[in-house]
Amino acid sequence: MHWRTKLLDPKPQARQDYASLATPVYRGSTVVFDAQSAVTDDWRQADHGYSYGLYGTPTTLELASRIAGIEGARETFIVPGGQAAIALIYLSYCQAGSHALVPYSAYGPNKAMAEGLMRGLNVEVEPYDPMIGAGITNLIRENTALIWCESPGSVTMEVQDVPAIVKAAHAKGVAVALDNTYAAGVMFDAFAHGVDVSLQALTKYVGGHSDLLLGSVSARDDAAYAKLGPIYQQLGLAVSPDDCSLALRGLQTLAIRLDALENATLEVAHWLKDCPLVKDVYHPALPSCPGHDIWKRDFTGSTGVFSFTFDDDIPAPRVVTFINTLKIFKIGMSWGGVNSLAVVYPGLDRPTQDFGGRIVRLNIGLEKVTDLIADLEAAMAGINQAKKTETPSTTFGHF
Repeated sequence: MHWRTKLLDPKPQARQDYASLATPVYRGSTVVFDAQSAVTDDWRQADHGYSYGLYGTPTTLELASRIAGIEGARETFIVPGGQAAIALIYLSYCQAGSHALVPYSAYGPNKAMAEGLMRGLNVEVEPYDPMIGAGITNLIRENTALIWCESPGSVTMEVQDVPAIVKAAHAKGVAVALDNTYAAGVMFDAFAHGVDVSLQALTKYVGGHSDLLLGSVSARDDAAYAKLGPIYQQLGLAVSPDDCSLALRGLQTLAIRLDALENATLEVAHWLKDCPLVKDVYHPALPSCPGHDIWKRDFTGSTGVFSFTFDDDIPAPRVVTFINTLKIFKIGMSWGGVNSLAVVYPGLDRPTQDFGGRIVRLNIGLEKVTDLIADLEAAMAGINQAKKTETPSTTFGHF
């Protein structure tokens, strides 16, 4: 065989009896078949074998299988991010003329997709009060195809009565999808509570280090799996095996990170609760959070993100000064990583409440808690000396 041909021979030359604790990173688009009769193009690779790299390599399917196992799903699809997961669910369950319901506390880009892409496809997405519970039955129409839940909600942290919503939805033949990112798929058992599809932004707690973008969509049963799969194929939602490898490594430390984050976050939340400049603390484990009793009933723990509001007599420009004064907390979007983050929401829209630019979301990381509290305390002290400035008019999605 000519050396030029030898260079291109894909058959491994080294011994293949190597065993490791790490999942190998398989990169590849083309799947090589043993015979023409074996050639197939089937997105159901977990059931029928590999057909094309677009639907995942063994690294991708290993991550999917592990997420499915943790959540108790029939199967999981790994997608490029949380927003891709939202799109996959919308497009799998809704078509022109459909009606969907989404809580007004949902992730901002979900609402942006509802008002943009879905409206353009003639799908009406109606916002609803996240605390509606069983009352959602009154909003379900003949053409309602999907009900979204996100619990706790984005920024304002409302804990929804998911079982009551599921019961009302299923009584009328409507599917329920849950954004279960806050709970990392483990603090709230979506499928035990009747949800049809559970999504996570793996970018957050599973990735855990603010260095990858991935999402997951987990199907409760064969019916949900069959709904999602063809659209997953048609959208070409391929992901990087390298990112999947990072997520697999993140899973190995997920439990210990969640334990540390829960404890640290509760300590910071309790400190803020007693701070004289703070009006409300929206942490599911505190009675001041909407749906706290539901959290106690349905969740097995809390994680590392929550919000608080300053007193009404604190003008919005001073809240911005507070954020800018923080040293250890970094100003940034997203959450779930090992670094503490803070951001103010000057244009947060809630139909029942005007926060006046005084609501702040914190992501608590793995820094020493006493250092985090000292950082917050120093910034609080600076509020009283801050000069009034105009509140920024910028608005943005709730990542």
